[in-house]
Amino acid sequence: MSKPTAKKMSKSERRDNINGFLFALPWIIGFVCFSLIPLLTSFYYSFTSFNPVKPPEWIGLENFKYIFQDPLVFKSLRNTLFMAFVSTPINLFIAMLLASLLNSKFKGRGVARTVFFMPSIIPMVAATMVWIWMFDPTYGYINRVLEMVGINGPSWLVNPAYTKWALVLMGTWCTGTTMLICLAALQDVPNSYYEAAEIDGANAFDKFFRITMPCVAPVLVYQGILNIINSFQYFTQVYVIINASSGGGASNASGGPANSILMYPLYLFNTAFSYMKMGRASAMAWLLFVIVFVLTLVMTRITKKVSENGVGGE
Repeated sequence: MSKPTAKKMSKSERRDNINGFLFALPWIIGFVCFSLIPLLTSFYYSFTSFNPVKPPEWIGLENFKYIFQDPLVFKSLRNTLFMAFVSTPINLFIAMLLASLLNSKFKGRGVARTVFFMPSIIPMVAATMVWIWMFDPTYGYINRVLEMVGINGPSWLVNPAYTKWALVLMGTWCTGTTMLICLAALQDVPNSYYEAAEIDGANAFDKFFRITMPCVAPVLVYQGILNIINSFQYFTQVYVIINASSGGGASNASGGPANSILMYPLYLFNTAFSYMKMGRASAMAWLLFVIVFVLTLVMTRITKKVSENGVGGE
């Protein structure tokens, strides 16, 4: 039996393939130069002693041994995990609550949606500076409002017991993007489900928890994954707060009061650019990569199970 001959590519097909490759070439060059090469370079540097004034020197696993013995690494990881698993559920709850309110019909609904989304497009540095002023224990609006109801407001950004909660409060202000995605998910729930539930005598509570939540659960889990990943990149807010409190001096390499807002990306940044330990910082970056990768795998499995058990599942 003769082997089938390979079909020759026509001239037009070759031209289309070449044109397609040329269109993709800018992205390929950008990916190789700005993603792949830095990734591989940082992997090599993680096994070296390296700073900007001397060439890399191979030291094997010493950087990884050091970071597993460094108490500030675990302190910064605990702070980052707090933001990931405390701030994320609160933000999702507020986003879902706002989306549910804005999904109902009322006059000025479009304006209200715009108002709640606007904080998400304000530059983070400018927004953080405004929040620093609002958290001021003497002149800030937050403590003034608390005084009106007879509560003596704390020193939000000075007392280590309140610093992370101040960051959580800041995060609730810019949930506009998550709110819009939840709103789109709510509008995608078929009205026939609610009509059938009303015929069966279901009240608003039953419709929300037996129809709405199962339908939007995959979207909520997906947003939870994104928010957790973003929490492991939490940097700008704490960097601005520490620089504002220290006046941009040498003390800005700290992590706030008692290192209570020393997030892992901030400690990585300080290790690389304040302490000039580039090799050690590369090892910390790869540790962060492994943690986020494992969490993403776990959350992806959760998303799959939630999707399979949603409305319409068996």
